[in-house]
Amino acid sequence: MKVGNSHRCALSVPEAIEIQLRLANRVVKKGDLISPRFVAGVDISAKRAAKNARAAVVVMSFPELETAETKTIEGEINFPYVPGLLSFREAPLSVAVCNSLNIVPDVFLIDGQGLAHPRRFGFACHIGLLLDKPTIGCAKSLLLGKYEGLGIQPGSHAEIIDKGEVIGAAVRTRRETKPVYVSIGNKIDLSGSIDMVLKCCRGYRIPEPLRLAHIAAGS
Repeated sequence: MKVGNSHRCALSVPEAIEIQLRLANRVVKKGDLISPRFVAGVDISAKRAAKNARAAVVVMSFPELETAETKTIEGEINFPYVPGLLSFREAPLSVAVCNSLNIVPDVFLIDGQGLAHPRRFGFACHIGLLLDKPTIGCAKSLLLGKYEGLGIQPGSHAEIIDKGEVIGAAVRTRRETKPVYVSIGNKIDLSGSIDMVLKCCRGYRIPEPLRLAHIAAGS
C-alpha cells in the first residue's frame, strides 16, 4: 500500500496550528462503506519525553475479524509533545507503517480523536487526509465536549456536543465499562463510524483491530 507523505518535521507550533485550521476544511464528513473486506487498526507507542516510537497497524478481515496482516515500524519522532498537536508527532511513523502494508484496508480505526478536537482536526482526520481513505477516531478519553443519557447496555451511544455542534459520540462497547469516544476521521459519517466500531468489538472495551495494534505497538 502506498499512501501520501506527512508534513515536514521542522514545524513551529503556530505553523502546525495553521495547518490544522486550513486542512480541517478538507475533511469529508460523509461516506458509506460498501461491503468492506478489510479493517485496520493503527496505534503508536510514543512516550512524552521519548525520541523514538513504535507504530503498528493490524489488518483484519471483515466481518470475520481474523488477522490478515500485522506490520510495525520503529523510528525517531521530531515534534514535541503538545496537546492538540499530537498528529504532527505521530503521523510520520503511522503513515510509514501503513505504507508497508501489502493489503489495502477499506477503513482505518485510529487510536485518537477525529472531529472531536478543538480545531476539528484530530489525529484520525490528519491520517485520513494523508491516506485518502475512510478513517474513524476511537479514543479512550474525552478531549472536549459533553454528553448525556448514555445507556448501560453495549451498543448504547450519546452525542458529544461542543459549542452547539455534534462532534462525536460516546459509545458503550461493553457493559459496566467506560465508553469509547468515536468521531469522524475522513470519508465516513458518524453513524457509520459508530456502527463499524461496534461491529469490530469482540468482548473487550476496545475494538479488536485497535486492541491488537495497541499490543503490537507495545503501548
